[in-house]
Amino acid sequence: MTARGTTIRRSRLAASVLSLLVVAALAVSGTNATAAPTAGAAPSAAAVSGAASAVGSLGVAGTSWAVDERTGKLRVLADSTVGEADLAAVRRATGRFAGAVTVERVDGRLRTLLSGGDAIYASSWRCSVGVNVQSGSTYYFVTAGHCTDGLPTWYTSSGLTTMVGPTTGTSFPGNDFGVVRYSNPAVPHPGTIGTVDVTGTATAYVGQSVCRRGSTTGVRCGRVTALNATVNYGSGDIVYGLIQTNICAEPGDSGGPLYAGDKVIGILSGGSGNCTSGGTTFYQPIQEVLSAYGLTVY
Repeated sequence: MTARGTTIRRSRLAASVLSLLVVAALAVSGTNATAAPTAGAAPSAAAVSGAASAVGSLGVAGTSWAVDERTGKLRVLADSTVGEADLAAVRRATGRFAGAVTVERVDGRLRTLLSGGDAIYASSWRCSVGVNVQSGSTYYFVTAGHCTDGLPTWYTSSGLTTMVGPTTGTSFPGNDFGVVRYSNPAVPHPGTIGTVDVTGTATAYVGQSVCRRGSTTGVRCGRVTALNATVNYGSGDIVYGLIQTNICAEPGDSGGPLYAGDKVIGILSGGSGNCTSGGTTFYQPIQEVLSAYGLTVY
């Protein structure tokens, strides 16, 4: 989650931090000719894919969806901004895939959060460094793409007195990653996340114990709950292929690293909730950005 200070760059990023509590799980029932699957049986891949396509085609802001690997069903989350009419539309669109999807209402708003883990500042917002990387003898850091979307120059403090360097690559929406080059040799850039010495990257799996670090809420830990999640943040900002966790985060944490032990796994994109009541967060897998720009951790 990006820490663009307490000021959020665009209206699509502006949202009060609300607690994320599951209020109701709404099982979707079908009424058409599609036969209900045998009780306890995992739904077919075609049914799950069809349900995902149905949700995506609606374009409802404030929704996310991913396959629950425990049940094989598509799990759809609808945040507090999703009105009853839109929620009903989601239920109707997925209703013919009986037994393949569940819909859950959550409080709070799914959003990108502006405000490894150290704060970085642009002219009007704050984010978090994900992880330091290199290409040959040139050094960069990775952060969230919704931070670097405006291609700003980055600084080490809110006073904008010590420059770090410029954004050199960004991808948002669709993906959510950005790359910033260290152009000031006076700014140190160790290969660490806090006190953790990074030794490489890893691929997430459901149930994995992970931690994240951000400039607002520090280190928080939990578990991976889903892979390949899609999040519709609104205003056309839809991000695909994300890692979903039960870890909380708050504005300013965006861009910070998700890691397991000494291996980096992802970069914080956004989520819902806060670190008082809990939350759900989503992460861009780290391998994609490293591959896109020919970078390595160190």
